[in-house]
Amino acid sequence: MLDRSNYNPDVLTCLANLSSDEVFTPPQLANHILDFLPKEIWSDKNARFLDPVCKSGVFLREIAKRLNVGLEKEIPDKQIRINHIFKNQLFGIGITELTSLLSRRSVYCSKSANSKYSICETFDDPHGNIRFERVEHTWQSERCIFCGTSQRGEYDRGGELETHAYEFIHTEIPEEIFNMKFDVIVGNPPYQLSDGGFGKSATPIYQKFVQQAKKLNPRFLTMIIPSRWFAGGKGLDGFRTEMLNDDRIRKIVDFEDANECFPGVDIAGGICYFLWERDSAGPCEVVNMHNDTEAISTRALNEFGKFIRHSQAVPIIRKVLAKKEKNMSGQVSSRKPFGLPTNARPQKNGDIILRWQKGEGPFNRKDVTTGIEMIDEWKVITSYVGYDHAGNPGKDGKRRVISKIDILLPGTICTETYLIIGSYKKQTLAKNLIGYMKTRFFRFFVAQFMYSHHITKDSYSFVPLLDMTTNWTDELLYKRYGITDKEIAFIESKIRPMELNNE
Repeated sequence: MLDRSNYNPDVLTCLANLSSDEVFTPPQLANHILDFLPKEIWSDKNARFLDPVCKSGVFLREIAKRLNVGLEKEIPDKQIRINHIFKNQLFGIGITELTSLLSRRSVYCSKSANSKYSICETFDDPHGNIRFERVEHTWQSERCIFCGTSQRGEYDRGGELETHAYEFIHTEIPEEIFNMKFDVIVGNPPYQLSDGGFGKSATPIYQKFVQQAKKLNPRFLTMIIPSRWFAGGKGLDGFRTEMLNDDRIRKIVDFEDANECFPGVDIAGGICYFLWERDSAGPCEVVNMHNDTEAISTRALNEFGKFIRHSQAVPIIRKVLAKKEKNMSGQVSSRKPFGLPTNARPQKNGDIILRWQKGEGPFNRKDVTTGIEMIDEWKVITSYVGYDHAGNPGKDGKRRVISKIDILLPGTICTETYLIIGSYKKQTLAKNLIGYMKTRFFRFFVAQFMYSHHITKDSYSFVPLLDMTTNWTDELLYKRYGITDKEIAFIESKIRPMELNNE
């Protein structure tokens, strides 16, 4: 039975997350990230630390604990030491007024830094070094020039509500916020903002915090961000290129399942945190985490032009690319293979058939302006949305990857709900493509690009384009590319089998 007389839980382990886009960092995770930093920094009384995205204040609180121990010999008096740490070494920016209050309460033990309850005695104002300034979006052509959110969305509103115009990224000169240099910048930034598009359409913004932090040129930068940047995509292509070619990124810890970092939080594609060192360059140590087990490798991030999540996949990819064969992305259609959006519907009359999300119906051939050459061929289709929820593997670590696979008969077209993986004049070739797609080999290479719900044309960039007069099986493919028993075991530990009949 719990002895409640001595029970003193850490309140920061009990906080409910603001949303799946603004997630509180558990203290244990914050300490794993701080372990990236060199031990000697905790004994440096001149080192300055900045959390530009304070939510709970957990990073600053845990940094204070470490400095309090590390500076004990140099500043023996505990109160003088505490005053020095909080006044001269720790700085933060709240993402909202509420989180700035929460952060001050966590760090100073009082929501007012200069109150009698504050553990620091030297502040003259209630904010201390954890500031919050309400900032408005700067609209141009109905978009904020800093974060990209839409003026038509939910953020152009009155002073009684938060604008979510985060101060750190809503300036071209971030160094003017505190007018000082920092040795360490650490944090867990907001992940995205609604962009005013259809449904829950949103624009990623976490990359802007990373880029802004680099402008301050700290000695060390470490942040927790979604892993979707590995594959690029909406607003992230330039950031991906920048990150993959920055050899000052010395370590990445990657979680395929975000629940292992943030229990109960669904973040498509997983979560990662990294260490960037200003004065050190070289290969990056990559740590893959799943079910409390880790795989570690040291490699260049830009070897394939994209980030390869699993170190064990690297030699397999090298073997296939060494053949210098064409890849499937050259054959797979782009979104809207026939120019029809998701909301296109069958017409009253027509001379061809339209497949849409909920069935089929007539459509006029004359209204099709794209993909006309495929209309009368046998077409293999699959859903634009991947099978595995949010791009994450199941509890066993295995993915099915591809959702429904089907054949469209000649004279049948589809909306953008589907991608066309190949089109042929003969039905047998289409059936052989389906067999190829259901191999674990094929789906393993597609999975290397799977960091969100969607599987795009580019997701097939590592899949060899083969002769479909052959009925390909995993056994034939493993032999063709010299895949070893150990590599086969890895592939099959990641990819679920699929029956050859349509599912």
